[in-house]
Order: sequence, then C-alpha cells, then structure tokens
Amino acid sequence: MVKDIELLEKVADLFIYYGAKTVTMDDIAQELKISKKTLYQKYKNKEVLLEEVLTYKLEKVLLKMRNLDETIDNAVERMFARDEDIERASRTNDSIMLRQLIKYYPRIFNRHMLYFSEKLSEILVHNIERGRKQGLYREDFDANLYSKLYFQLTMTYDNSPFLDTTEISRAHYQHESLMFYMNAITNEKGKVKMKSIIS
Repeated sequence: MVKDIELLEKVADLFIYYGAKTVTMDDIAQELKISKKTLYQKYKNKEVLLEEVLTYKLEKVLLKMRNLDETIDNAVERMFARDEDIERASRTNDSIMLRQLIKYYPRIFNRHMLYFSEKLSEILVHNIERGRKQGLYREDFDANLYSKLYFQLTMTYDNSPFLDTTEISRAHYQHESLMFYMNAITNEKGKVKMKSIIS
C-alpha cells in the first residue's frame, strides 16, 4: 500500500494536472495501483480526499513560511524571503484544479481559502509583532486587518475584474503587492531596511 504522504502527493498531482472534478476515484485507484475498495476504505468519497489533499499542500507551504521564523530574525527580511512562497501559492489560483474547485466544489474552495487566510494571517501577525519589537513597523494599525488585506490583494491576480493580466505579469503584481503592504506597515527605520534589501 502507498504511504499516506506519497498518496497525497500523487493525488495532488492528478488534481492539479487534470482538475478536481475530472479525476475520478477510479483514476486515483489506478494511479496508486490499489483497488477502488481499498481507496474507499481510506476515504469515503472524493470530496474527503480532495479536502485532505488541499490541507496537506497548504500545510507544506505554511510550514516553509513558519520555518523562516527560526532562520531569519529580521522581520522585514523575513517578509521578503516569503515573497516567493506567497507568489507560488497564488499561482495555484490559475490551475485547472482551482477553477474546477470554484465551479463544482464551492463550499470546499471557500473553506480552504478561509483556512488559508486565517493561517497566513497568523504568520503575518506574528511577523508584525516581531517587527514592532525590533522597531521596524508602525504601531498605529490593526495587524489582523492588514494581514487579511494583504492576503486578499496577493491572491486576486487571476480573478480580479479590475486587472488586465495581459499587461501586468504575476511576478510584477506580486512584487508590487508586497511593496504596497511593506510601505504601509514599516516606519522610517523599516523603510531603510527595505531599501537595503531591494537595492
């Protein structure tokens, strides 16, 4: 039998490549080289498996971001180090899997995005608290609200009716979103640190 992590990785690849709706339990059992009965003993239906795959993939991203708390002490440097991971997470919004999730499994999609928003906000609030202690971030804003605003901004590249993605690349949009957010939360000392990182 395939190990749980290996199973989730293989199923995630199927969902990402072919779509959340298109892939059947038959396809999954065949890919994993197990019987459909064995698969159904582990997951009562595709929706349960889909939710587990989404949580697994998201937790991998969040763990990588949390690990930066241990390796990068400076709060401003840590935000710039996370930029690539945040861009990669937003890139999945343009996958066939996410498009089919939105269309065919809206409750799962909404639950997943709310969970992602909450967990990423916790990481961002922790960063703000550390940045304030380091004298890099302003004290006069609501850390919870700003973290949610940044999440919303950075995740809307693919589905905003106000953005022409043929004129603005994802990388440029993500960079400008980060600069917008960082300029909003840093004080003068934090802005000096930002300049040293981006120059």
